[in-house]
Amino acid sequence: MDTPRCIHELFVEQAARTPNATAVNQGSRSLTYRELDHASDALARRLRAAGIANGDVVVVALERSVELIVTLTGILKAGGAYLYLDPAEPAEQLSRILRDCTARVAVADASTRHVVDGVATVLNLEETAEAPAATGPVPAVNPDTPAYVCYTSGSTGEPKGVVVPHRAVFRLIHAPSWIDVQDDDVFFQLTRIGFDVSTFEIWMPLVRGLRLALGPSVHADLDLAELADMIRAEAVTVLWLTTGLFHKIVTHHLDSLAGIRHLLAGGDVLSPEHVRRVMAAYPHMVFTNGYGPTENTTFSTCWTTRTLSSAPRVPIGVPIDGSTAAILDDNLRPVPPGEIGELWVGGHGVATGYLNRPGATAQRFVADPDPAAPPGSRMYRTGDLARWCEDGTLDFLGRADRQVKIRGYRVEPSVVELELLRQPGVEQAAVLTRTDGAGDTRLVAYVAVGQMSPEEWPAFGTSLRERLQATVAPHLVPWVILVRAEIPLNPNGKVDRSSLPAEKVPRNVWNEYVAPSTALEQRLAAIWSEALGVDTVGVEDNFFELGGHSLLAAELLAALHDEFDIALPARTLYLRPTIADLAEKLHEHEPQPSTADREETLDATVQ
Repeated sequence: MDTPRCIHELFVEQAARTPNATAVNQGSRSLTYRELDHASDALARRLRAAGIANGDVVVVALERSVELIVTLTGILKAGGAYLYLDPAEPAEQLSRILRDCTARVAVADASTRHVVDGVATVLNLEETAEAPAATGPVPAVNPDTPAYVCYTSGSTGEPKGVVVPHRAVFRLIHAPSWIDVQDDDVFFQLTRIGFDVSTFEIWMPLVRGLRLALGPSVHADLDLAELADMIRAEAVTVLWLTTGLFHKIVTHHLDSLAGIRHLLAGGDVLSPEHVRRVMAAYPHMVFTNGYGPTENTTFSTCWTTRTLSSAPRVPIGVPIDGSTAAILDDNLRPVPPGEIGELWVGGHGVATGYLNRPGATAQRFVADPDPAAPPGSRMYRTGDLARWCEDGTLDFLGRADRQVKIRGYRVEPSVVELELLRQPGVEQAAVLTRTDGAGDTRLVAYVAVGQMSPEEWPAFGTSLRERLQATVAPHLVPWVILVRAEIPLNPNGKVDRSSLPAEKVPRNVWNEYVAPSTALEQRLAAIWSEALGVDTVGVEDNFFELGGHSLLAAELLAALHDEFDIALPARTLYLRPTIADLAEKLHEHEPQPSTADREETLDATVQ
């Protein structure tokens, strides 16, 4: 790799080469490279006057706009590192980040000033006062100086600031072999600035003299049709889409991608069927599946292709320029090709560490165990499972912390999600785990079906489950498949699994619903509903077809003993697996007056 340089230095040199070219636009509002250079210089002087230097963190609280790009460039020129706060984030989350980062200076405007309350110095971007004159030397900045801080909760839910130096960004955007950037390309900036893919979207075009077209404000409630129109109107040629958005666009607005020369996607497990669909529609298109944690600066590996693939999963490719990857076991030893291990990534893209968290940094960023690695090299432990394929590419198998045990088998929910995405009519899929009354883990799947009538949802969910039963191992079949119009995406455009409700599920058996007709049957139905987590239980529904199993049967019999003071043998539910059968069995354990008296006695017990 060439000698690393700072991002803003590359931009300044490009501005001198193409001063009159459009650098950035949002609709009709635009700046040339000369205008962006001058405006960012002015802001850099204000920041230096406020004491910014040597990678000091500067908080940015602005909507997506041309002025935001001026601000990011100005912070780098001043020698600072930008930290973006999304005004749409919950106030408590923003407060935690502000307390953690201990920044002294922020940039905001009148509408976002409240976001940075508590920061000692806030520069109002709307002020028209002339910037201070340049005094003294520009603060020394080198490739190891922090360029930005990106907060990520990772798998812990606790926000941590990832400190990324200029060196790491240089390795991403300088002379990449995994993307062929052309002189007439138009990049589209769509992701949140707080999401590390924005690093690729913004700086790749601005160090090459290309046009950066900005998407809507981060607060805009943009629907897919409007987004498709915007992609066409801006004549975008290079586009990055998060996995969730990629699946939606390919399903509903495939025509909007006709002008895209290079399409990139990632952030989660991609559906091979959706990739094949877009590649078949546009044979001219280059497609990249980009993989990488924030801690390794946007992309660690990429799979770039011009051809269709019949592989059951979309590969994540090979390490990009300046990066390395290793599949290691628990003792940090490489595993043989084809075997599953944890993916570690290294090279020049590895972040400096976590802001103000030396303990967490030491835990996740370790010395590169490869004897051939240069002295001081470090690797980042991703927590993802992968394996090397025969062709030398990496096969991504999901998060290690999402793996669960189902009936003794290890299951990665993303594998089930891919199976669901292959089914006709399924636009999105998310698979979660739920624990039943016996402490057993079950898979619950949510699928999005778009415009399908809600009246068709129950039958569609049941048919999907039947199709999976015919094609995959029993432990991979979800206990229930819940159908929705849409599955929500989080602000970064990824499937928001945490927002999916932990609700009782509808009954998912083949037989018609028969309602309880006596007080005893009604009480039994309520007990079954609570134990099974099923919303409504009919008297002819089979306990085991509803999702019951031996452990849950034992729990249910214990509950019946507490309720009715009747001890039933363990085989009861196997011999009498419906409420109608069980009610009859309970009657047999009562004293033997007339049938009418016995029914009356039991009914009185449950009322």
